[in-house]
Amino acid sequence: MTNLGDLEIFARVVSTGSMSAAGRALGFSAAVISKRIKRLEDRLGTRLLQRTTRQISLTEAGQGFYDRVLGILAGLEEAEAYASGRSSQVQGTLRISAPTSFGRMHIAPHLTGFMKDHPDLKLHIVLTDDFTDIVAEGFDLAIRIGELSDSSLVARKLAPVRRLLCAAPSYVARHGAPTEIGELAKHICLPAHNNDNWKLEGPDGSLSYRPEGPLVTNSSEIIREAVIAGAGIALRSTWDIGRELREGRLVQVLPQWEGSHKLTLSAVYPSRQFLPAKVRQFIDYLAALYGPVPYWEQ
Repeated sequence: MTNLGDLEIFARVVSTGSMSAAGRALGFSAAVISKRIKRLEDRLGTRLLQRTTRQISLTEAGQGFYDRVLGILAGLEEAEAYASGRSSQVQGTLRISAPTSFGRMHIAPHLTGFMKDHPDLKLHIVLTDDFTDIVAEGFDLAIRIGELSDSSLVARKLAPVRRLLCAAPSYVARHGAPTEIGELAKHICLPAHNNDNWKLEGPDGSLSYRPEGPLVTNSSEIIREAVIAGAGIALRSTWDIGRELREGRLVQVLPQWEGSHKLTLSAVYPSRQFLPAKVRQFIDYLAALYGPVPYWEQ
């Protein structure tokens, strides 16, 4: 009988497109992955994968085998989800990817309660502002901020994201505040670290504005600190500068304009028919914590 571990390795190689990526996700070397795939092919007496120096593709037999393997793994996952769902405790390791600033400000402070409720669950959290291929890198879920694109991942909205144009009172005292969108060109703007256009919505509809400024950085937190220090005008999320707005360290400018309303805070996870209990419970925890009107908006 074929080893279930070999089936999981085979499915991961197909989904990631390489043996090295599958190895990273599963904690094996590429050599071990290759050896396990060969063992599986030898046992079946047929070639499942076509290998070249650049890519891996399925043979006709491999495609049919892969379709059936997915059903087997989904059934196993269903059984595990059923069993764990009937228990008040979940076990194992939950691997999470999240944006750096958001994770530090709005995930880390709230982990104690979740860990107290699930003492047998180990959390492995990676904070990064880079796009994470959660399937290839073996994450159970990722927290993402932005416009969700069509993909094979499942997404659950956790909270709306509002972005406002803001500046420090000291900047406004020196340079004044713009009264219409065209006046931004006369001001010092602080583009986000990814240097994207500002997608704005206001009384004239939607527009895309290219901010220009003297500061270039790969750190969103440097932009945050610069706007608080009075260096210019920035477009920032309320989850990021809500406290500064309440305390008067920042003021909103051009209040008739806000960032695109298409942005959301979401949890994304691999498209599976049966969601593991550990993933579901963490997502439910965050959804209850943030809600349709998150605490940073209050």
